[in-house]
Amino acid sequence: MATTISPEMVTTGFELAGYRVTRQFGVVRGITVRSRSALGNLAGGIQAIFGGNITIYTELCEHARAEAFALMVQHAQELGANAIIGVRYDANEVMEGITEVLAYGTAVIADRA
Repeated sequence: MATTISPEMVTTGFELAGYRVTRQFGVVRGITVRSRSALGNLAGGIQAIFGGNITIYTELCEHARAEAFALMVQHAQELGANAIIGVRYDANEVMEGITEVLAYGTAVIADRA
């Protein structure tokens, strides 16, 4: 049974204020693997010459994290959870220029206390 998980029901903590965890479904995760195109790498290289925030890579990282997060929430919803606690991110370079981003946490049912 799929449910909808609102943003305030996702936390890095292990408790939700005003709620009590009544059921755990276990670990849920969302994973994406991303790379920047050759043109993107060229634009990033040019930005790096001038220093400061390399926006082309910041944007890539933000999109990868958002996608991994959305996939994690989808996984939890498919299990019937209405909240996710203990959320974390992890990133690893699979090979040069290709990065894996993982979002994970514990899917739960949380009822108002």
